[in-house]
Amino acid sequence: MAGPRVVIIGAGVVGAALADELSTRGWTDITVVDQGPLPATGGSTSHAPGLVFQTNSSKTMTELARYTVEKFCSLEVAGQPCFLQVGGLEIATTPERLAELRRRHGWVTSWGVEARLIGPDECVELHPLVDRERVLGGLLVPTDGLAKAVLAVEAQLTAARERGVRTLGRHEVLDIREEDGRVSAVVTDHGEIPADIVVCCAGIWGPKVARMVGMNLPLTPLAHQLAWTGPVPALAGQAEEAVRPILRHQDADLYYRDRFDQLGIGYYGHRTMPVSPDDIASVDSAEHMPSVLRFTKDDFTDAWSETQALLPATKDAKIEEGINGLFSFTTDGLPLLGESPDVKGFWVAEAVWVTHSAGVGRAVAEWLVDGHCTSFDLHECDVNRFEPHQLAPEYVLARDCRNFVEVYDILHPLQPTGAPRPLRTSPFHPRQQELGGYFLEASGWERPQWYATNEALLKGRNIPTPNDWAARYWSPIVGAEAQATRESVALYDMTALKRLEVTGRGAAGLLQRMTTANVDKSVGSVTYTLMLDHNGGIRSDITVARLGRGHFQVGAGGNLDLDWLTRHLPEDGSVTVRDITGGTCCIGLWGPKARDMLQPLADQDFSNAGLRYFRARKAHIGPVPVTAMRLSYVGELGWELYTTADMGLKLWDTLWEAARPHGGIAAGRGAFNSLRLEKGYRSFGTDMTYEHDPYEAGVGFAVKMDKGDFIGRAALERRAADVRRRLVCLTIDDPHAVVMGKEPVYDGARPVGYVTSAAYGYTIGKGIAYAWLPADLATAGRSLTIGYFDQRVPAAVAEEPLFDPNMQRLRG
Repeated sequence: MAGPRVVIIGAGVVGAALADELSTRGWTDITVVDQGPLPATGGSTSHAPGLVFQTNSSKTMTELARYTVEKFCSLEVAGQPCFLQVGGLEIATTPERLAELRRRHGWVTSWGVEARLIGPDECVELHPLVDRERVLGGLLVPTDGLAKAVLAVEAQLTAARERGVRTLGRHEVLDIREEDGRVSAVVTDHGEIPADIVVCCAGIWGPKVARMVGMNLPLTPLAHQLAWTGPVPALAGQAEEAVRPILRHQDADLYYRDRFDQLGIGYYGHRTMPVSPDDIASVDSAEHMPSVLRFTKDDFTDAWSETQALLPATKDAKIEEGINGLFSFTTDGLPLLGESPDVKGFWVAEAVWVTHSAGVGRAVAEWLVDGHCTSFDLHECDVNRFEPHQLAPEYVLARDCRNFVEVYDILHPLQPTGAPRPLRTSPFHPRQQELGGYFLEASGWERPQWYATNEALLKGRNIPTPNDWAARYWSPIVGAEAQATRESVALYDMTALKRLEVTGRGAAGLLQRMTTANVDKSVGSVTYTLMLDHNGGIRSDITVARLGRGHFQVGAGGNLDLDWLTRHLPEDGSVTVRDITGGTCCIGLWGPKARDMLQPLADQDFSNAGLRYFRARKAHIGPVPVTAMRLSYVGELGWELYTTADMGLKLWDTLWEAARPHGGIAAGRGAFNSLRLEKGYRSFGTDMTYEHDPYEAGVGFAVKMDKGDFIGRAALERRAADVRRRLVCLTIDDPHAVVMGKEPVYDGARPVGYVTSAAYGYTIGKGIAYAWLPADLATAGRSLTIGYFDQRVPAAVAEEPLFDPNMQRLRG
């Protein structure tokens, strides 16, 4: 099978990997084009220092790196290896960094990569140039090492050519032709190449190529300094290119690698130096190569001083050469993978460094050939994940530069992302500010984590203080708000939840095909359901409210849900999907006194008989028209109340005035997260992702196999009989041992899984951690431990939900 006609733009390490992986799967009608000479084309690959550190807070990124290491270890060119597996060593010179290395060790242990925490003596034993007095400890990953990137390109392109792939150097792409909304050809300075699929792997030129089909890529090339010493006397006679581990000194934004008797020094601590893709020199006009700018020596002064302090032997050497090399940065630090939402057949594999290149090649090849990726969960990397404001040039530049600055920083999982803020504010924002809201960001929305004016609620309550790390971006007010919600009633701002309107005569049919539950029910029904990939993996969990015969409102997880639904619209125009989030707002009104305060304001019956659980209706709350849905993410009686943005402030004021006599409060996201975990409610993207199926994730109740066909059904039938892992609830007795997520779970000394969501349960008086475990360990009462920094936190598997298992409070 030759497969469709594929043109890959860019013959760097990503394009080469994709050509190899696609041709391995039988697609051979492939042409790889690049403006530069092969195999060193002049892009980022050609100057990349090649350090491959697999450790990453993202499971997906670690797995992409691990595959890259495994593949590169198998490649060679004329007897020369493409990977030197010398290991990777990250060192700490401050107590804060030492703690961070313990956290990083937890990540790689969670993701199944061998790693060890080592003391300062072993750090020096492994890398004798390091000053023993400066080092407090280190993290060693033995399988890390040095990628010979250009050799890896040559090896993979050679293998692809042997299967029939064409490679064309010195072919500059000038345009991309389209016919009827899909790609048809790539125009080069040597003529046109017909194409059914075009994959842009152009790296720092990616935004320029994507613009040819009207696509906006949130990618900025930034210059990064790499210098080489002359001979270091202490390394004299080193016959092998690299014998010491690659070294990271993240406290000073530095990394190091061997080159025989010289050292390469990479530096991220200098000023940001963004470059427009349109200003990058051509292959022929560049002084050295397009991705290499002149070394700005003054920017390297601090790096060289710190290097001489950490590696005293370098005092006997000099910096002999250096570059400012261009690399790709994105707004969230993750790759850009997937198909254009507007032009069929135009794909991107961008913002991918050497570290993850072969993994991305495999992922995109599977996606193209099979229609989905089975080896990796790519939801974090999908190019269609961004909201419209996240594609604005000002936003992209600011966030891309910030990611450069923070690339080696110690970042808390709740740490705000910084300017530009604020971007999106709900109509309730002025009142939330008056209440002393402490705001974090959610999809650009300013969302309160807690309210300072609720400090008075602390009186008479015993709210335990968690450990130092968990206590960041936290207040005891969070616990008081959670308890008060269970006692009275609380207003929660749910505006950040994405809302989609699905309308038309074919709306019910589309949603039936796209979801696992039966949503073709009576007007007023609300259904919790899932959307699956074709391999049965969970793409999202959503709520679908039927507001009219051809009118549905979908509570979605983000822009990927909009993209997924849009891609499956019927061609006859019978369905329209529209994002209505910005023009609407939502208050979650929850608590045992919710009905007492709401009913006097309403023109409709909000009794249990009048509006039952998981039903919706139009109503007026005072003068405000609302869509009321009786459902709850916190496990209490109440409703989600939706209205238009212009009426939002009036809705808040109306509810607030009525709530106060009942002891009502406004509550933030911190309380919300605690309450949802007490009820065992899952969160897509954290607790379950594309790699998990409903039965593993504990949401099999949302699958109705008797409803007829739906996307993923056939695969789900195969997977249902072989559940080998489960998402389980763990409880922690120590009130100070609150974990944060992504920590490893141990059965004795053996790592067996990892934590997803975690919080303290202020109603049940225990810590809560959901975790993925082998199915045979998912037994209530089973004792396990969680690796948290340098501690082992005792935990036990618990029956769920922990709170109100009979659902009496929700259905009352």
